[in-house]
Amino acid sequence: MNAAQEEMIALEEQLRVAMLGADVDALDRLIAPDLLFTTHMGQVIGKQQDLDMHRSGLLKFRAIEAGERLVAAHGPVGVVSARMKLVGSFGESPFNLDLRCTRTWRQGDDGRWQILAGHMSIA
Repeated sequence: MNAAQEEMIALEEQLRVAMLGADVDALDRLIAPDLLFTTHMGQVIGKQQDLDMHRSGLLKFRAIEAGERLVAAHGPVGVVSARMKLVGSFGESPFNLDLRCTRTWRQGDDGRWQILAGHMSIA
């Protein structure tokens, strides 16, 4: 694994920790303003929707485990595809999901990496 790929894994870990802790400030830093994220149910959400779900407690994670990661990093763009085990609740509904998640990271002119796009599907 090269340095760029290792950086992508470190970013993914920052994201995992922020999601588990509903750390909206960290999520705000990690997510690009123009995020396009497709959920496993086919809905497309943006950054504000994502942050609002964490802020309000509508979406709560109890466990996020990544496995089988594939990482491609080229210049200011990185893509991570990982098998994800997600346990938590959405509103009053608990979930325990096995998903494949692909995220596209983009490095801005300021050197900061943010998620530009993501997609989840049932694995």
